[in-house]
Amino acid sequence: MNVLLLSTSDVKGGAARAAYRLHQGFKNIDHHSQMLVQTKHTDDQQVIGFSDESGIGKITAGSRLSLGQLPLRFYRDHDSFYSLQWLPDKIASKVIQLNPDVINLHWICNSYLQIETLAKLNKPLVWTLHDMWPFTGGCHYSRECDRYMASCGSCPLLGSSKDWDLSRWVWQRKAKAWKNLNLTIVSPSYWLAKCASSSYLFQDLPIKVIPNSIDTKKYRPINRQVARKLLRLPQDKQLVLFGSMKATRDKRKGFQFLQPVLQKLSQSGWQDKLELVIFGASRSDNLPEFGLPSHYVGNLNDDLSLAAVYSAADIFVLPSVQDNLPNTIMEAIACGTPCVAFDIGGIPDLIEHQKNGYLAQPFQTEDLAQGIAWVLEKEERHQKLSHRAREKAEQEFTMQIQASRYLSLFKETMDN
Repeated sequence: MNVLLLSTSDVKGGAARAAYRLHQGFKNIDHHSQMLVQTKHTDDQQVIGFSDESGIGKITAGSRLSLGQLPLRFYRDHDSFYSLQWLPDKIASKVIQLNPDVINLHWICNSYLQIETLAKLNKPLVWTLHDMWPFTGGCHYSRECDRYMASCGSCPLLGSSKDWDLSRWVWQRKAKAWKNLNLTIVSPSYWLAKCASSSYLFQDLPIKVIPNSIDTKKYRPINRQVARKLLRLPQDKQLVLFGSMKATRDKRKGFQFLQPVLQKLSQSGWQDKLELVIFGASRSDNLPEFGLPSHYVGNLNDDLSLAAVYSAADIFVLPSVQDNLPNTIMEAIACGTPCVAFDIGGIPDLIEHQKNGYLAQPFQTEDLAQGIAWVLEKEERHQKLSHRAREKAEQEFTMQIQASRYLSLFKETMDN
């Protein structure tokens, strides 16, 4: 079976990393696959890029993205993360050359693939959801809005009060172009599967839940003292870790909750015990005071550096307000680091409350602070949480397990 994965990138961004891990998982079980991407960052010969990460290729991809966003200029109050996918592309002709038996779609935005292109591929399609975009009128996370259940329009993320707006236009293009597709949906989390099944666009489609995978050989516990020495972090403190892409700027990841949570801990007797570590951001003058010493380690893009920072920490905290199946939490538990987060989205698929971490009541900073203290206050408890975190990663999220599950689904889809 010839499998082709479509993704905007091979490794840049959480969705791309998840797609590439699946691609590697196929290789690990001796099954051939290829990736077709807009921008290629690796030297993997089985990844085919329309452009590379430098020179004219980078300029072309950037120009397409800017042009693709032009209609949003009519909406001054629009959310910055909104995808219209209206520019023509050359993907269908490339797919014909590669002649796959099945196509596995992943994150295809940033003007990579036009909505109407899917109907031109003429192959069984399995779409792995990495956010809500495939069944909305353009937003990637709808926040409190549920208009995707009907037909979008009057989009709050566009700042629109008109039924006929860009969100309705995008939604109707999807409804028309995807009406007769041979399409199966895969959701990495039960939460996103429920959202997809309640949407008008996907309510009649088969929807399967298969989590993303993690390379448990790369993401594994590293000696804490060694990891801290490599990263120049203190050896005599308990370290709270937070991080993501655009860690301090993406409000969806909950950076705004860190300050009140850590200040509560500082005021309750932890001020001389805890220090904060942040990756995905550099120190700047306008960042808040947390009541604790803080260390900014910048952007960590390679697996070894990420495994080191997770292993250096005593706890990983991700107070997301809306999330699918965060790679950061999966990476942390694979490194044996207990996690604390709000009980939202797909996070309960990763964190087992008081078994490998702590699930706080949504957006309750008191409970989030209590969860951090609960994980850290007893060494024996912390060791048990750490052991169970690693165990869960090995039992449920290895690349071999997920690749095998996908192959079974591909065969089922082709048979049907």
